[in-house]
Amino acid sequence: MFYLDPGYMVLLLVTGALSIWASVRVKTTFARYQKVRTRGGLTGAEVARAILARSGVRDVRVERVAGFLSDHYDPREKVLRLSPDVYGGTSVAAVGVAAHEVGHAIQHARGYWPLQVRSYLAPAASFGSNLGLIIAMMGLAFHATGLVTLGVIAFAAMVAFTLVTLPVELDASARAKALLPELGFVSAEEARGVRSVLGAAAMTYVAAAVSSVLTLLYFVMRARE
Repeated sequence: MFYLDPGYMVLLLVTGALSIWASVRVKTTFARYQKVRTRGGLTGAEVARAILARSGVRDVRVERVAGFLSDHYDPREKVLRLSPDVYGGTSVAAVGVAAHEVGHAIQHARGYWPLQVRSYLAPAASFGSNLGLIIAMMGLAFHATGLVTLGVIAFAAMVAFTLVTLPVELDASARAKALLPELGFVSAEEARGVRSVLGAAAMTYVAAAVSSVLTLLYFVMRARE
């Protein structure tokens, strides 16, 4: 049975460790730079609105959303939602995260194609993430090759989603790191803090991509046995 397979146990340990490492790193880095206030004293929401305006993106709303680091851009409603620590925060961490999310809004406005691909893959990825592994595991448990193959195909959509997410996130961070000092919202020293915060955040997406690829490879190998 797959759940007694030592290889599967190793996979769970490796992917779990990657996820924990990335999560701890982003939280500790954010906490560190949350204590460093920017000289300009603008909040994350103010910086977000200013960058949107200066970039010519005038149809995106900026709203507060509950949660810790729950920040995201919703392309369907054209709403940039910022967590309380970012929305009202004046720290290096707050403006860095806010500018990163603005980067997604700019991507949307400019027709950045990896973002379009990610949006297209989202429904299939949601299905594959929730049911793909369950179907594959059932196939292994009952020695049903067809079910394993179906589960692998479904899960592959989620893997594709995580892989295309990498350039989307890295590009949004690159835009933020360039725009913040260029527009005078952070000093050179503060920009280094922004790079640290966004670099740590990027590792969560790298970890997710590596974990999903390793999981897919495991089930592909099991399906071929």
